[in-house]
Amino acid sequence: MQTDIVREPAEPLAQRPLSRQDVRTLALAALGGALEFYDFIIFVFFTGVIGQLFFPPDTPDWLRQLQAFGLFAAGYLARPLGGIVMAHFGDRGGRKRMFTLSVFLMSVPTLLIGLLPTYATAGYAAPLALLGLRMLQGAAVGGEVPGAWVFVSEHVPDRRVGLACGTLTSGLTFGILLGSLVATAVNQTYTPEQVRDFGWRVPFLVGGVFGFFAVFLRRWLAETPVFEAMRQRKALVQELPLKVVLRGQRTGVVVSMLLTWVLTAGIVVVILMTPALMQKLHGFTPALTLKANSLATLCLTVGCIGFGLAVDRFGMGGVLAVGSLVLIAATYALYAGVNARPELLVALYMLAGVGVGVVGVVPTVMVRAFPAAVRFSGLSFSYNVAYAVFGGMTPLVVTLMSELTPLAPAHYVAALGGVGLCVAFFLLSAGRARFGALDAHS
Repeated sequence: MQTDIVREPAEPLAQRPLSRQDVRTLALAALGGALEFYDFIIFVFFTGVIGQLFFPPDTPDWLRQLQAFGLFAAGYLARPLGGIVMAHFGDRGGRKRMFTLSVFLMSVPTLLIGLLPTYATAGYAAPLALLGLRMLQGAAVGGEVPGAWVFVSEHVPDRRVGLACGTLTSGLTFGILLGSLVATAVNQTYTPEQVRDFGWRVPFLVGGVFGFFAVFLRRWLAETPVFEAMRQRKALVQELPLKVVLRGQRTGVVVSMLLTWVLTAGIVVVILMTPALMQKLHGFTPALTLKANSLATLCLTVGCIGFGLAVDRFGMGGVLAVGSLVLIAATYALYAGVNARPELLVALYMLAGVGVGVVGVVPTVMVRAFPAAVRFSGLSFSYNVAYAVFGGMTPLVVTLMSELTPLAPAHYVAALGGVGLCVAFFLLSAGRARFGALDAHS
């Protein structure tokens, strides 16, 4: 494996304090990311009613639910293509342009989903149209998430990259919380019949408006200083950026893919799957698990910022190691503790949310894993391909494992926490001598 993980040489202003403009950029980027991720994730809260409305009424319930989740998964499968294409132009033509385009490409299909005719009106054209729009959403988020991490990291001083990436990740996770709150409000405001008739459309229509608002917000953002400096020096990559990544940045790709796998374990298992698993394994009501999940997601949102600050202070390797151990311990505490003391569900789930905050470390490592000229393409390829594979595989694996033991989700997260520990030790052992100040604190 090549010794190809690098960090850009420190610029004269790399140690400057965080400015008011930096804070404004972080706030606008995080808010836009939250609104866009809300658009992508809101689908999962309405898969039940969507399955009823977009497939033939004589379809068995299990098949209808499987088809609805298949539509949700289609968004993940489209992420690599959209991310790679947008990253290509982001490395060649500018970060801001793609950063704005991705949120526009998300808002349009979200709005159209809210306006789609159902199977009763359009027949099989309805699920086919929904599939196409869902894939457009996936392509958009495939460019948004890596682009957002690159964008904020190249705006702030070098010593504040951890805070920038942690804050942006916090915004993305807040989008999950926002989706949960909106779904709860819709289900409390309308009867089940009203939700089926028209209420399910409301979150998508609101999401479309959110998206266009995010496009407006991003008009106020400037191109990153790092990209502008490369453009002035005529140092932009001349050949296909992805080709450069695959030829000379293989260690960065492997490390980024492994950490994306860790990220999917925390987000998909602990945040997205646990409410349904708790209902199935322990008989909790949907209302209680949704409340616990909302508080856990809020703790995750705060935890991402905390871990980002810790990275700037103590370095990537050490914080990733500690965070991986916290994630393992907190997940076991949740699943084993609830089995013994069901009344502790909310408190233990909030603790697990803090543990999942270690995902705030992941983008900092990935940003530093690639040189600026191909950073967007390297990060986007690694993250989106790994998320498509591992994010799509995780629910199936955990569901099958859960048939054997109620602690299966914790075992799975623990295994991936072990992967996080291995990457952390690699970062600590690599050090300055081999990788050019990969981790300034190692």
